[in-house]
Amino acid sequence: MHDVAITGTGVFTPSQVISNQELVVAFNKYADLWNAENAAAIEAGMVEAKTHSSSDFIVAASGIESRYVLDKEGILDPSRMFPQLDGRSDDEPGYMAEIGCDAAQKALAMAGRSAADVDLVICAASNMERAYPAIGVEIQQLLGAGGFAFDMNVACSSATFGIQTATDMIRSGSIQSALVINPEICSAHLEWRDRDCHFIFGDVATAAFLERNEGLARDHFKVLSTRCATQFSNNIRNNNGYLRRTHDRMEDRRDMQFMQNGRKVFKEVLPLVSQHIADHLADTGVEASTLRRLWLHQANKTMNDYIGKKVLGRTPEPDEQPNILQDYANTSSAGSIIAFSKYSNDLDNGDRGLICSFGAGYSVGSVIVEKG
Repeated sequence: MHDVAITGTGVFTPSQVISNQELVVAFNKYADLWNAENAAAIEAGMVEAKTHSSSDFIVAASGIESRYVLDKEGILDPSRMFPQLDGRSDDEPGYMAEIGCDAAQKALAMAGRSAADVDLVICAASNMERAYPAIGVEIQQLLGAGGFAFDMNVACSSATFGIQTATDMIRSGSIQSALVINPEICSAHLEWRDRDCHFIFGDVATAAFLERNEGLARDHFKVLSTRCATQFSNNIRNNNGYLRRTHDRMEDRRDMQFMQNGRKVFKEVLPLVSQHIADHLADTGVEASTLRRLWLHQANKTMNDYIGKKVLGRTPEPDEQPNILQDYANTSSAGSIIAFSKYSNDLDNGDRGLICSFGAGYSVGSVIVEKG
C-alpha cells in the first residue's frame, strides 16, 4: 500500500461577476413583466403575483454577496434570465473541458508536474455538458495526459468522492497519480426566475493533483483518511435529463432545473453530515480539537456555521472555517476545494484539517489531511 498526498490545486474563476444588487434589479424587472402579462389571472386568483427579491433577503438566506458566471448578459436580461452560451462544434473544446483544463494546469504547476506525469483524470461534477464521450477523456486529450479518464457525478459531493476514488487507486498501486477536476457551470441549471433560489449558484472550475507520497520535497498534504456515504432523497433534484426530453414537449418545465426543499434539506442534512464527520474522526483516531481547519462545502453560511460548531464543540474562529461563499456563491462540488486551495498555504507541517462536501443524493464525503 502506498501513502497519498495532494500536491497541487488550481482554481479557474470566470471574469464576469454579478453582485446581489445587479441580480435583484434584473429579477424584479422580470417579476414586474410577468405580473403585467398575467394580470388577469392574478386578479382572478388563479395564480399568485411574483414578489420582489432584495439584497438583504439573499444575504440573510445564504450569506452570498456575489457570484462569478460565464455569461452575465443572458442572466441579467429580464426577458431571458438564463445564460447565453454559444453552441460549439464537435471540433471545438467543450465549455467544461476548457475551464477544467485551466484549473488542471494550475494544479500541475503548483505540484511541479506536467501532463506526462498524470495517470488518471476524473471529471467530477454535478452536471455534465453531455452524456458521452466523457468530459474527463476530453480533458485528458486537451492536456496531453496518458493513462485513462472518466466522469463522476455525485452532485455537490463529486470532488470528495473523486478524491477518495483517486486515493484508493494510488494506494493500491494501480496508478501513481491523478487529477480530480471539478468544472461547475451551475448557472446553466439554476432557475434564475425563482425568487427562492435565484441567487444560489455561480460558475467555477477546480482541480486537485494527487500522487504517491514518496520522498516529496514540495509542500503537500498527506491524505490520512477518506470516507463517503449516500442516502437517497428527492429533496434536492434536477430532472433535466435526456430521457425526460424524449417524451415531454413542454420546454418550460420548472422541475427540469434545480429544485430544493430547503427546510427538509436543513433538517435532514445537517445531522447527517455532523455525525458522518464525528464518526470519521473517531474511527481514524483524530481528535476534533486537533483540527487546524475545516474546508466545508460552500452551500449556505448557516449550514456551515452549524456543522463547524457541532464538529469542534464551539463556534469556530474565522480562520478555522474559511468561507468563500460570499464571493463565489454555491459552486457545487468545487466549493470546498476553492476554500482548500485559497486557505491552506499558511498551515504548518503537522497541522491537520478536514475537507467535507455534501449535497443531493443525499451524499457526504470527507477527507482528513495533514500538512507535510
